[in-house]
Amino acid sequence: MPLNESFKNRRTFLRQAIGVVPGVVLLSSAGTELLSSATALGATVKPPPTSDYAPTFFNAAEWSFLHAAIDRLIPADLEGPGGVELGVPEFIDRQMQTGYGYGEFWYLSSPFVPDVDPSLGYQLQYAPREFYRTAIADIDAACTSAHGTVFSALDPATQDAVLSALQKGTFPLARIAKPAEFFIQLLANTKEGYFADPMYGGNRHMGSWKMIGFPGARADFQSWMKRPGEVYPLGPVSIQGEKA
Repeated sequence: MPLNESFKNRRTFLRQAIGVVPGVVLLSSAGTELLSSATALGATVKPPPTSDYAPTFFNAAEWSFLHAAIDRLIPADLEGPGGVELGVPEFIDRQMQTGYGYGEFWYLSSPFVPDVDPSLGYQLQYAPREFYRTAIADIDAACTSAHGTVFSALDPATQDAVLSALQKGTFPLARIAKPAEFFIQLLANTKEGYFADPMYGGNRHMGSWKMIGFPGARADFQSWMKRPGEVYPLGPVSIQGEKA
């Protein structure tokens, strides 16, 4: 779906993503919808604040790519904060140092048959750490060849075109047989970081929870589950006790 069309469904798209559990994504070839730029509707937004977090896995070039891509996948707009503003890059970097990042929960032995039906599961040899490192390098190399510079230095419209081509599987990568698989990985992790508890590095100050009215880790809000359409009166609480 073109970026300017998918923007109109951004809130619905994000609310549907709430059920994604951080750090437990299984890669698949199922189609996903790319979020558009906030500028698609002429929204004026402030640039995201800087963070003192220093990545422990991603190198400088990968870190720049991650920020640029996440800023296009979930941009800040008039309805809520963007992915970079809420610390999604930090969330993904932290995940790369866990068992999830090392692929401890997946079967990664050969044979690899990437052209089979998606229902048969993930068919690439890369754990998430290797997948990010390999794909980002290939994307930057392809962007430099086609546009004279790496992805993070491209203008927003060209970045959107690259992400759309990745989503469709039409952006060739030197070492990734199915480029769309990386787009699925990146988008899934971005959604996870956007909605995860802040203790995992993303959803800084519970920004996404406040946006959708999610109560977080409050001890009891069962009575409100039977009151559809009413606004929950209390702000969210994180697992570690942070309050909005």
